[in-house]
This record gives sequence, C-alpha cells and structure tokens, in this order.
Amino acid sequence: MTSIAIPTIKTLYPLALAEGEGVGTAYEYVAKRLVLRPWLNKQPTPKHILLAGLPQKYGSSLDFFLLAHELGAQLTIAETDPALLAKAERALKNIQQKGQWRTLRPRWQLLNSWSDLGGQQFEVAFCSEVLQRLPQAERPSYVQAIQQVVGRWALFCPNADNAAHLNLSGLGGVGLAEVQALFPQCPAHYIDMPPFPPGITRTDSQREQATSGTAEAIAMWGLGYYARAEKWLPTAVRRRYAHIVYALWG
Repeated sequence: MTSIAIPTIKTLYPLALAEGEGVGTAYEYVAKRLVLRPWLNKQPTPKHILLAGLPQKYGSSLDFFLLAHELGAQLTIAETDPALLAKAERALKNIQQKGQWRTLRPRWQLLNSWSDLGGQQFEVAFCSEVLQRLPQAERPSYVQAIQQVVGRWALFCPNADNAAHLNLSGLGGVGLAEVQALFPQCPAHYIDMPPFPPGITRTDSQREQATSGTAEAIAMWGLGYYARAEKWLPTAVRRRYAHIVYALWG
C-alpha cells in the first residue's frame, strides 16, 4: 500500500524558491498533501503517475514531482502549452543541479489536445491550476479525456468564490458546485487558507534568511499546524477565504 508523509513548510520552501515562488506556495503544498495522504494511503503504490497539465501562472507543481520521486513512480507530464512545459523543465533542472531528485526522469508530452493521451494508462493523475484555463464548455471533455487513462485523479483549482484572491492572482476560478458536477459523488471541498495576504514580495536576502533563520523556522512550524486546522473551520468561512477547491476521483 502507499505510504506518504507530510513534509514541513520549511522543507518545501526551497522547492517553492526553485519555481520563483515563496512561502505561500510551500503552504499550499502542505495543504494539498494533507488532502492527498489519507486518499493515497488507502490504495496500492502507483507505478505510473500523470501530471495532467501544469499551472497557468504560479509555479510548476513541483509538489507532484516530489511525490513521484518519493514513491519511485514514473512521472509523465502532459501539457498543451509548450511554454509551460519549458518552465517546468527549468524548475526541475534547478532542483537537480542542487543534487536533489537525480533519479527522477519524467516523460514530457506536448499534446495537440487532451484526447491525444488515449492509449496510455496511469494509476493516478494530479493537476493544479489547470481547469480554469479552459473555456467552461471544454472542461467536461478535458475531464473525460483524463478519466479514460487514469484510475484515480486529484484535481485542484482556484476557488471562484474567493473574488479577492482571484483579483490579486489574476487567475480565473472554478466554483465548488461546478467541480461537484464534473466529479459527482466524489469528495470535494475547499483548502489553502494561509493567514497572510497573497502577493507578498521578499528580497533575495530575506528569502535566504527564511531558509535558515530560527524565527522563520518557528513561524513555518506554526503555519504547518494552522494548515492542519483548516478542516475544522465552517464551510462558509472556507468558501470565502480558501484559495483552492479540489476533487478526489476514484
């Protein structure tokens, strides 16, 4: 059976830096792992993982690269936008040049359409910040194309009900009701509610201090426990303030 751990925000922070992001991305990665751990740990360890698209704007989903590395799985990254593939390749190269994930050799697939995935098979798929890129009328066909080649799928999207975050991020959003309609009778909810506003910028020296400073380590430790407490907040609060909606299919 699968057995995955919950990394700390401090250990994930260097990944976020490699993507050009910051502590908010590291917090997001912990929030997603908290959802994924009980879901994945009920299933056999996957040998083939599909990354069904890359984030539109923020980072390159290196948390899913990390998960594939931890599980020793073959990772396939499929994408219709060559610029996003190139961005992810640069982020992975940045990590590997620092001596990490040397054994991770993803398969990169540039698709004309998502239906081009046909004929392949993966135990599990992940995606984050992808569905909102598509026109609403095309979203069902994207979902169907991925479901035809995977046994399970965890999908994460910007929360359309958090207008303030969408305005700051410049992203479109997907509502929980739409996610539930696309993935009927599947677990779906809100996550990722960091207790600080998005878009905070830091200098290189401040970023370096955050990777080694004691005060920053304590703050990140506290953020990890805050992330674990999100699920106890009322749904109305999570609907308004969560950055992400998710669904777990299969």
